[in-house]
Amino acid sequence: LGLAEGIEVGHIFKLGTVYSEAMQAHFQDSDGLEKPMVMGCYGIGVSRIVAAAIEQNHDENGIVFPVPLAPFQAVILNLSLKDPVITDAAEALYKELRVAGLDVLLDDRDERPGFKFKDADLIGIPFRITVGKRLTKEGVVELRHRRDGLTEELGVEQIAARVKELVSAALLLE
Repeated sequence: LGLAEGIEVGHIFKLGTVYSEAMQAHFQDSDGLEKPMVMGCYGIGVSRIVAAAIEQNHDENGIVFPVPLAPFQAVILNLSLKDPVITDAAEALYKELRVAGLDVLLDDRDERPGFKFKDADLIGIPFRITVGKRLTKEGVVELRHRRDGLTEELGVEQIAARVKELVSAALLLE
């Protein structure tokens, strides 16, 4: 037996018979005698569970949410708001992923790419889709896996199916 650190994610309180006596909540024991119920109170702290998950799933850049706990499964970064081709592609991809049943965040803030990359890593969304000038130059967008940093370069028409495949696989494994 050894010592280990832990975190309280839930608690149990024995309330005894105070409330059952006040509410006249009784039961009949094996001898036929009426007795007040002994009550307990149980609580699970949802925010504590999230804190415990973050404690176990983070790196120097921020949270690395497991897919089942992530507030969004993917984030789409529009890196060129002034380019209608890029903006239209990012918005169409967002709609396609939503129709596919995925929870997606579209980052269309007027910020520098570095801010968007850092924020995406910080909040821990499992998959980052970067739609930028490479779409117009090479016909590809980048899909980055937050957990291991793996990147894939795919045509915009391949992204939705690939993200759905990755999310489905993660939900089965995690």
